Amino acid sequence: LVSKQDHCLADLLQRQRRGELQIEVPVIISNHDTCAMWAKLFEIPFEVIPVTKESKPVQEQEILSLLKRQPVELVVLARYMQILSGTFLARAGCPVINIHHSFLPAFIGANPYRQAYERGVKLIGATAHYATEDLDEGPIIEQDVVRVGHRDTVADLVRKGRDLEELVLARAVRLHIERRVLVYGKKTVVFD
Repeated sequence: LVSKQDHCLADLLQRQRRGELQIEVPVIISNHDTCAMWAKLFEIPFEVIPVTKESKPVQEQEILSLLKRQPVELVVLARYMQILSGTFLARAGCPVINIHHSFLPAFIGANPYRQAYERGVKLIGATAHYATEDLDEGPIIEQDVVRVGHRDTVADLVRKGRDLEELVLARAVRLHIERRVLVYGKKTVVFD
């Protein structure tokens, strides 16, 4: 699942094509059409299912119906900027990995780069975790950070963060598909 920003999706698809990630992507689902070019380039079915606050339950049901038609073992939220309901997560039938653009538990929710900038942090990060009903609080699979300085703008933080998001999400997907992640309560144990 993806929204408007395509960098995480593009990175996963390129890693898959190069043989770095042993995954099959049966479908790309988005609430916007901005990533259609990636689906076309990689010859993957692409479905656009717009969402509004009022249509969210119907939209989630449409996504679930699409997922049930495929042999899906993992759903990846590659910068999918919608909060999935507990009902969706319970019915997905497989784990859901999310990439969050901060070093959780700091800056949960929307606009974490702006929040980090306003707080004057010296490190920004990215976190891949299993999605749960609690926003950005699922068991953490992988994290990384990069140093930022007082001269960096919000746009600089976003640019630096995008590289981290790609790397952290790819690592998390690899760890999951290699069955090296054990969920233990609200935590994970990741085996080397």
